[in-house]
Amino acid sequence: MLDLDKIKNIHFIGIGGAGMSALSYVMIKRGYQVSGSDAKPGYMATNLAKEGALVFIGHSACQIERAEVVVVSTAIHPDNPELVEAKKRQVPVIHRSDVLAYLMNKHKGVAVAGAHGKTTTSSMLSCITCEGGLDPTIVVGGIVNNLGSNAVNGKSDYVVAEADESDGSFLKFHPYLAVITNIENDHLDHYGSEENIQAAFAKFVEQIKEDGKAILCYDNAKVRALGEKTGKTVISYGIDSKDADYRAENIEYGKNGTTYDILYKNEVIGKGQLIVPGRHNVLNSLGAIAAARELGTPLESILASLAHFSGAKRRFETKGKVGGVWVVDDYAHHPTEIAVTLKAARQTQPERLVCVFQPHRYTRTQLLLDQFAVAFKDCDELIITDIYAASEDPIPGVSGEMLAHKIAETTGQKVRYISGQDKIEETLEREVRPGDLVITMGAGDIYRLGEQLVQALERSEANA
Repeated sequence: MLDLDKIKNIHFIGIGGAGMSALSYVMIKRGYQVSGSDAKPGYMATNLAKEGALVFIGHSACQIERAEVVVVSTAIHPDNPELVEAKKRQVPVIHRSDVLAYLMNKHKGVAVAGAHGKTTTSSMLSCITCEGGLDPTIVVGGIVNNLGSNAVNGKSDYVVAEADESDGSFLKFHPYLAVITNIENDHLDHYGSEENIQAAFAKFVEQIKEDGKAILCYDNAKVRALGEKTGKTVISYGIDSKDADYRAENIEYGKNGTTYDILYKNEVIGKGQLIVPGRHNVLNSLGAIAAARELGTPLESILASLAHFSGAKRRFETKGKVGGVWVVDDYAHHPTEIAVTLKAARQTQPERLVCVFQPHRYTRTQLLLDQFAVAFKDCDELIITDIYAASEDPIPGVSGEMLAHKIAETTGQKVRYISGQDKIEETLEREVRPGDLVITMGAGDIYRLGEQLVQALERSEANA
C-alpha cells in the first residue's frame, strides 16, 4: 500500500463525483496539492476549484503531468487517457477506497455500511457529531443538507464515513465502529452469489479494531446472523426485534414528520422526532443514536440534532412545492429501497402518489427483475423510462420497456413506458393536480426531471 504521508501531489479522475469530491476536499484541507478532471463542469468540481484544486474539464493525458499518484473509482473506464498515461509513466494508481482507508484506519473511524440507508445514517451521524462538538472528519456519498457539504475536515481523531460494499472496497477498512444497516442480494455482478455477499460483510465485521464494536440492525436477518456469529462486541438496534439493545416504539407518522419512543435495554430513554419521513428513517436514526452514544455524545444533543435533520441530497429531497403539487427526488434504485421509499411517501398522505423510475444498470434490472416487478405497489401512477447504463454495455432484451411490461403483467398496475425526460415532463405537466406527490427515483440523472417539472409548474402558475 502506497504511503500517502510521503505524497503531496494527488490527481483524481472523476473529481466531481460524490465520493471523489469529498475525499478531494479533505485532502486539500490536509495540505495536499490536488488536481483532477471530470467530463462536465458541475457544482462539486466548481467548489473544489474555489478551494484550491486544479480542475480540468475533459480528460487528457497531459493533465497528470505533476501527479505522484492517480486516484480512480470503479466507474472510470480502462481506456481513460489519464489512466492509460499513468500506467505508461508508472505513476501509482489507487482506488478512492485506498484514500478513505488511509484516513479511517489511522484514526478512530466510524464506517456505515449496508445495501440501503448508509448515506442517510452516516449523514445523521455526521450532523450529530458535528453539532455535539466532536469535530469529526466526514466523508459521505451525498451532500448533507444541514452541513451544506459531503465532507468536513475535522481536527479530532474521529472519522465518520460511508463504506461502499458495491465493489468490495469496504474490506480495506479497519473501523473503530462499524454500523451495518442491512444486507441484500445486490451487486451480484461483482459478488456472484448471496453467499459471497454475506462472507464479505462477515469479514468487514471481523476487521473492526480490537477495542471497537459492531452496531447492527437486527431487523435484517442477514445482519442478525453476523451478530450471532462474531466474537466482536455487538450493539443491536431494530423496531421489530424485541431483543435489540436500541428500539423504537409508539411510532406515529404524519404530514409534518414522525415521533417515537426510544428504548435502550427495554427502558424508554427519550422521545425521537424526525422531519424526514418513513419507518426506514426511524431505523436509520436508531443506528446513528447507538453510534453517537458510543462516541460519548449526550442523548439530549443527539435528539436535538435529529429533530432538525433535513436529509441528504437525493434522499427524499424536496425539489419544490407548486400549486399543491409536491415534487420529490430519491436515489432509490434497488427494489427494497424503492418499496420502503414509496411506503414512506404514502405515509405523508398525498391524494395521489406519482412515481417516475429510471432503472440503473442493465445487469441489476435483469438479475432483480422479479423483485422490481412488485416494488411499486404503493404508487397510484407509475412511469418507467430508459435504463441508465452507467459504465455498462446494453444487454439484448433488457430495457425500461421490458420492465414496464413485467410490472404490469405481475401486479396489474397501470404502467407507462416513456422514453426521454422531456416527454415525461410534458406528460406530468399536463396531468398532475393539487394534492399529488410526484417522486422521481433512480441512481442516474432522473433528478433533472423533477427540477424541470418544478420550473414548468412555476411558469404555468405565473402565467395563470
